[in-house]
Amino acid sequence: MMTEVSPASIALIGVLGLFGVGLYGLLALRNLIKVVIALQLLIKAAVLALVAAGGASGQVNLGQSLAATVIVVDTIVAVVGLALAVQVRRRFGTLDVRVLSELRE
Repeated sequence: MMTEVSPASIALIGVLGLFGVGLYGLLALRNLIKVVIALQLLIKAAVLALVAAGGASGQVNLGQSLAATVIVVDTIVAVVGLALAVQVRRRFGTLDVRVLSELRE
């Protein structure tokens, strides 16, 4: 006997998977660029959750428009974060978050 898996449960599994990997990356990684990538994974989980919630509530257009807005903001955050990482690497010579947190000027 085979049970059917609904698209909402598949989306929920995807959201939880992306969120878990992103959260692990934020907590475990020390490289600043990898932390930005982990943050991107967390945001992608939020986008998927917005689209799934829009589909579940019957307001697909609202979920998709909110997701598009989050994607635009997410891209700006990624670009600024990576630009800051490049400048930090040039100035301090490292991208290790623990070393950077000990710096005082």
